[in-house]
Order: sequence, then C-alpha cells, then structure tokens
Amino acid sequence: MKKIRFVNAKVVTRHEVLETELSIDAGQIVSIAGGPSLSDCEDVDLQGDYLLPGLIEMHTDNLEKNILPRPGVLWPSILASALAHDVQIAGSGITTVYDALAIGGLREGGLDKRILDESFDAICQGHQKKLFKADHFLHLRCEVADRRMESNLHQYGQHPLVKLISVMDHTPGQRQWTDIDKWRLYHRDKRWTDEQAERVRQDRLELQGKYAARNRAEAVRFAREKQIPLAAHDDTTTADAEMSAADGITISEFPTTLSAARRARQLGMAVIMGSPNVVRGNSHSGNVSARDLAQLSLLDGLSSDYVPASLLQAVFYLTQHLNIPLPQAVAMTSANIAEMVGLEDRGEIAVAKKADLVHVTLIDDLPVVKNVWRSGRLVV
Repeated sequence: MKKIRFVNAKVVTRHEVLETELSIDAGQIVSIAGGPSLSDCEDVDLQGDYLLPGLIEMHTDNLEKNILPRPGVLWPSILASALAHDVQIAGSGITTVYDALAIGGLREGGLDKRILDESFDAICQGHQKKLFKADHFLHLRCEVADRRMESNLHQYGQHPLVKLISVMDHTPGQRQWTDIDKWRLYHRDKRWTDEQAERVRQDRLELQGKYAARNRAEAVRFAREKQIPLAAHDDTTTADAEMSAADGITISEFPTTLSAARRARQLGMAVIMGSPNVVRGNSHSGNVSARDLAQLSLLDGLSSDYVPASLLQAVFYLTQHLNIPLPQAVAMTSANIAEMVGLEDRGEIAVAKKADLVHVTLIDDLPVVKNVWRSGRLVV
C-alpha cells in the first residue's frame, strides 16, 4: 500500500473541519494536522476540497434493485448484480456496506427464497475473492409474519458476515402500511382489483396472527445468543417503541411517526432515517419527515435505503439548509453508525483508524465524489 499525504484539504474529523494535511500508511491514518511526516510518500492535492471518512451504510436494498431491475425481470447472474451494486455503493462514497437481505418477504412463488439464496452466495463469493470495492457485511431483515423466517434465520444467521439483524412486519394496515392506499400504490404492478387486494390483506393478517409473535421472539433470542446488534423496522406507536426497548433492541430504523421516534430516543435507542427522505423532503410511504426529526434533534443516523447517492447528498442538505454542523451531519453516516453496529476500527478520521476516505467537491452545492480510498487503497 502506498504512503499518501493529502494536502490542501478540508479534513472533516468527528468534531471539526480542519484546513490541513493528513497522512496514511499501511492502510491506516498516521497523522493529522502537523503530526509526524512521512518520507517517500505520494502527495495528493485536494485543491481545497473536502476529505471525509468513508461512509457506512447499515441498510440498503440497492442490491435487490440490481437483481430485479424491472417488475418480473430477474437478472440472470446475481453475482453480476452484486458487482454492479458494489460499484454504485463505492461510487457514492460508501466504503462499508451492510447489504440487507430479507429473511422471508411474503412474495408468492418462492422467489424470495431464491433471491435470498443466490444473493447470500454472491456476497460471500465477492467477499472471499476480493471482488468488491467496498467492504460488505450482511444485515438479515427478519419478516416476522413469514412462516419461513425461522428456518431461514437459522440457515444463514451463523455466517460470520452477518453483523446486523432487524425485525420487521409488513402486514398491511399497520406500521409502514398503516395507510392501505399507500400499500396499494407501492404494489401497483400487481394490478389487484379491490377484491384481490382485500384477499391478500386478509391472508397477510392470518399469517401475522400465526407467526409474527413467535418469529419475533426467536429473532430476538438468536441475536442475543450470537451477540449481533438488533434493530426494529418501522415502529409506529409508542407501544411499538416500548416493545422494541423491552426486547433489548438498540436501533430504531425508520420509525414512521414523531411519537415513535421520540419514545425510541427516550428509551435509549438510536434513531435511523432514510437519506432519500431527507433529500426528497418526505417519505414515499407518507410517514414522518426525516428533516423534521433532524430539526428536533431526534436523528442519530442515516441510511441510503434504496438510493446510494442520497447518503452524501443528505449530509450536505442537513448542513446547507438545516444548519447542522458538517461534522455532526457526517457522523450520521459514519461515526454514529460505526458505534451502533460495533465497528471500532473505522467511522472517523482519527489516528490509527482505517484509511477509509472520500474526496468530495461541491458543484453548485451538490456534493460530488471524486475519489475513494478503502484501507488506503484507491478504489474509485
């Protein structure tokens, strides 16, 4: 690995922005702002641009968007889809990504299991053969109303790449889909009649009654036994947040209401919202605005969810429009996330941390990724 000294840079540390230089060696940060200098190093002149820590994405569905690029179209090679996904991730300044795989998803015809099996194999193969630009881990999303959840969790949850587990319930009529019309709109490609939609809803309610409580308890038990961080998806009421806290859950992902987010924070959970919500100004499901939570100091972290590029865009939106200091906004996509998921070797620009770095320039206030280094190696 090259010894590199970054000069003429705005270095964004955990607490401040320094106009200084930074040096890396052997994949780690070795000095900032006048620390010991390196001999025989390559100088990289950032010309006054920003140097950020590599972003950390804890929940992305972007892999599936490459697997299913159009309704009914399954890409022939899921490894090819994973590699395309990886390029988008790294090109967005994300150096560590938790690929979210649904453990049960309520699709008909067994497609969920096929996508899960082949996606898992593709991520493992890409990791083992060092094909990826970003560092990939796995986030298992447990659909508690799916009868296959428990067996899938036990099949895949033992793998060392699994670093995060979440519980979710997409039964229409509650949580994310409290508004049935929004649920229908999301599934518009199904072209259900009113009678068909109601039949699907009743079937899902029946599954929820049979499996949700016991599957959730099993996912919680499994995560505790394996000492894997646990998140709750789409808590909507204060009772939802209280149930999550009672289960030992530490991360509240995408709470759908202000009351749920506030109660989660009161109970010691970190609150994560989608960066597309920040960039667009609202949720596609009609849920609480991430901007509103940020203004109320109820936002701890961001996830790009379904648009990798939105993560960096949201950081600069929070700074430019909501007056959140840049180091604080950057931490929502790096240091804060690292702390939530237990990554102690990365997440901020500090001596002895991994040299995961992003060179960012602003074009008419739009952040543009120019280069990305992971463990000191140029990947973008």
